[in-house]
Amino acid sequence: MSTDAVQDWSVDKFRSGTTPLPQANLGWNTYGKGVENVGKDGAPESLDVPIKPNADQLLIRIDAVGLCFSDVKLVRQGGDHPKLYGRDLRVEPTRLGHEATVTVIEVGDNLADQYHAGQRLAIQPDIHVDGKATAYGYTIPGGLIQYHVIGSEVLDADDGAYVIPVTDDIGYAAAALSEPWACVEASYTQRRRLQPLEGGVMWIVGKADDAVEYTFTSGLDAPGTIVVSDVSEHVRSLVAEKNPGATVIERNGVPVDGYASLSAELTGERGFDDIVVLDPTSADAIEEIAKLIAFRGTMNMVGTKPLDGFPQIDVGRLHYHYTAYIGTNGTEISASYGEERNRADFVPGGVAVFVGAGGPMGQMHMQRAIETANGPSTILGIDLDDKRLAVAQSLLGDLAQEKGKEFVLFNPGNSDETEQEFIARHSGKDGADDVVVSVPVGPVMGSAATLMGPDGMLVLFAGVANGTMAPLNISNVYLHNAQFTGTSGSSIADQAMVLEKATEGSLSPERSLAAVGGIEAGQAGIQSMIDGDFAGKIMIFPQLTGLPLTGIDQLAEKVPEVGALLGEGNLWTREAEDKLLELFAIKE
Repeated sequence: MSTDAVQDWSVDKFRSGTTPLPQANLGWNTYGKGVENVGKDGAPESLDVPIKPNADQLLIRIDAVGLCFSDVKLVRQGGDHPKLYGRDLRVEPTRLGHEATVTVIEVGDNLADQYHAGQRLAIQPDIHVDGKATAYGYTIPGGLIQYHVIGSEVLDADDGAYVIPVTDDIGYAAAALSEPWACVEASYTQRRRLQPLEGGVMWIVGKADDAVEYTFTSGLDAPGTIVVSDVSEHVRSLVAEKNPGATVIERNGVPVDGYASLSAELTGERGFDDIVVLDPTSADAIEEIAKLIAFRGTMNMVGTKPLDGFPQIDVGRLHYHYTAYIGTNGTEISASYGEERNRADFVPGGVAVFVGAGGPMGQMHMQRAIETANGPSTILGIDLDDKRLAVAQSLLGDLAQEKGKEFVLFNPGNSDETEQEFIARHSGKDGADDVVVSVPVGPVMGSAATLMGPDGMLVLFAGVANGTMAPLNISNVYLHNAQFTGTSGSSIADQAMVLEKATEGSLSPERSLAAVGGIEAGQAGIQSMIDGDFAGKIMIFPQLTGLPLTGIDQLAEKVPEVGALLGEGNLWTREAEDKLLELFAIKE
């Protein structure tokens, strides 16, 4: 680029996407397990600049890409990561960076009526093609690069185009953060199936001597196959009356250790779509039955007495498979089903507890609770890291005060007070209305569940491997309508909603930002997440060069021109972002 072109550079021209392509195109490919296999010799590579997209592609410039702990999981697992399906990264590398916002530089001929040069987009990474899960930043090489092309793998998948238009009112960092924020929002939208599956396989487990005259007003006509085990004559007649067309299979006297074989025989080990347990009393039985719930299946418990203990429940499946535990203490079996009975969001004016509150995602969950007008009135954060709690207090304390919310943070490692005593002192209740867990450790999840009130909701945001078991008080599901929920990823609609909230000013995604860096800081950013150096999100700006990974709280000292434009409490601003571009954007 000529000297005149450099002098003609401006932030406005950059944001419009009209600045020329660079001579080099730096990117961080991933070649295997370990941080050392991100990039080459600790640096980004110079990759070919894709000058011309084909007819069904877009040439895009990556403006900002957030780093996520999910990136760390991929770095640790390499080709063994579930979303890579055993891929040999030495032969077919991928690229991290699924939290990306981009600018369209050139449009393929077949896409000219849908996109235009200079258009800003956010990428929704959870992509499905022919029903199979893929992902930008995993299966599809992601945004930790300056320029690349995207085609039908992103723009013409099962739900159409997995990109969302971004208005010019939103900065690059805020737009990139719409993806993790969409995952937060998704945690509070109903992902569980809450009605019997049409044409599915239902298993009703009862006791032959149960004299209760149950009713099943709606939903019993949905299954195509109904398996009954040890049910009364009354229940058998209900099945015959409500679903005369169903295939009915009777299997009585199956011992608990024979349940898995029953499922294998009748469902091919896929599991039962819907399970109804009448008069449950045995924790061991519930534990084994729960293992046989199909993906997005339900287990409906109908009873009046607590179990004889806490069954071990697969918390990984709660998060990834959306297994639904529902129930009622009445005799109407269908009363357990439906969204009206099973909530997914906070109790208005209630008490919400956040475990792992000091981490990036814990802070985001607390911010959502604070900014939700009809959300909890008391927000209690629990973490074992004082430094992270101090950051959370700095970022969210004033916001909570402004919104009229009580906001208290607690480190149980520094106190003689237990978590339960802390919650009782600030709520006057025996347990919280809502407990949100952002720590991917099974025992922590189980412990967090004990912080719930009898009719509370547990949100398992952190993902642990399927098969991770934790003791849960499942009795409260049918006795008091407790909820156990979990979500993985987000949808296009979730991310669009976040961008809409950011545009209207009801959500500030950039409040989560803790550190920034240019393209050379990609590997350092991954290592920093592993080391837990920052309590908030790390943002890489691929179009910047010469900017090492820098904490927002360090900008006043290291880049004072940018630090001077931060908001109160070192909050990221659009003005600070513009100055960063002006100082560090590649201009030749």
